[in-house]
Amino acid sequence: MTLKGKLNRFKSHMSHNEQSDKKAIDPEVNLPNQGRWEKEGVTPYFLDGEFCLIRKVKYPLSFKHGQYRLSDYLEAVRIWNESDLKHPLSTKGYKAEQLFFFDTETTGLGGGVGNSIFILGQASLIENEIVLTQHILPHPGAEIPLYYSFLNQVDYRTLVTYNGKSFDWPQVKTRHTLIRDHVPKLPEFGHFDLYHAAKRMWKHRLERMKLSVVEKEVLGVERIDDVPGFLAPMIYFDYVERKDPEGMIKILKHNEIDILSLITLYAHLSFQILEVDRNQTIQEKYEVGRWLTSLGEISSAQNIYMGIVNDDSHASVSSQIQLGYIFKKQKDFNQSLDYFIKAATKPVFSDLQIEACVEAAKILEHQNKDFRAAINYCDIAIDLIHQGFEHKKITISEIQKRKDRNHKKIHFLDKRKIHE
Repeated sequence: MTLKGKLNRFKSHMSHNEQSDKKAIDPEVNLPNQGRWEKEGVTPYFLDGEFCLIRKVKYPLSFKHGQYRLSDYLEAVRIWNESDLKHPLSTKGYKAEQLFFFDTETTGLGGGVGNSIFILGQASLIENEIVLTQHILPHPGAEIPLYYSFLNQVDYRTLVTYNGKSFDWPQVKTRHTLIRDHVPKLPEFGHFDLYHAAKRMWKHRLERMKLSVVEKEVLGVERIDDVPGFLAPMIYFDYVERKDPEGMIKILKHNEIDILSLITLYAHLSFQILEVDRNQTIQEKYEVGRWLTSLGEISSAQNIYMGIVNDDSHASVSSQIQLGYIFKKQKDFNQSLDYFIKAATKPVFSDLQIEACVEAAKILEHQNKDFRAAINYCDIAIDLIHQGFEHKKITISEIQKRKDRNHKKIHFLDKRKIHE
């Protein structure tokens, strides 16, 4: 009988209820150190003489991970459903049970068929508990039961990962392609990638955006005796060779923490965006405002900027400039000029001061026809650049050209007055 035929024969008795989870291992499969695995809640899932391993861990919603409890995730979903804010992380219209937190462990960091996934980790809300399930590849060549068990349990609308759009899910798709005739199809789904959200929010304070860094510096998660992720491939290959599960159990714990951090990171990001985090810094508020601006949520962004402009921080001055742009687009040039001039008077942030001076000069020239005032702000900007300050998008030649044009306009007006 072909492998595909054997798979079809076994489909009828491969449901994922408790009875199937408690199946005895196939007599043909020898699982070394089975007792040690069972202590960690690991059981075999077999398919016609081949098998993978499955580990399940259940957490009460009261469980605290870093600064957050798992119940905060439910609160985040509830608040999103009450909000009209349109945002890529919004779960409006979703139930907490429909999100699927996902992370993998692989034999390498590169893409392509040469890289295998040996742990598929997932967690979701089931009957008021967070149920975390890990599908484990006991040895290369057991990918059919691995993906069969994983895809049979997938019941979600939205995937939540950390850099999963670029790495985890493309890896799943690559490996799935090799065995797609023998396992269920990959489902269609939405995708929340928290890496991009974390980068937007905290790149100003974190040099690296690895999840382990974010969870420590932002979420307050302290890993104890954790195995570094880069050692995972070596530990896996050692397990394949020696069958000693100790190292693999540590990798499973590492993956478990990763997934718990995804849950609390989603809650924290949601509280930041929805402005319910009482400990949110001014810089974080500004980053939320800038994100909303890029999404076209101008009214919400404007409210955030207005709430933090009365301060001498870099974020506050940046907010003044952002408000200048918003009012300028709304053709409220008086308000726009007012905010640009306020920012232009903050010499401690000279890069922002250069930008504010140039924008003030534009309005003074084109709207107010106050060419001398425009020249004055051009001079301030040029002087700052001569002092060694710079702005990435503004050059001294550009400012000088604007200044010269205003001089010509003044000269033209003076000549006209003489003739009159």
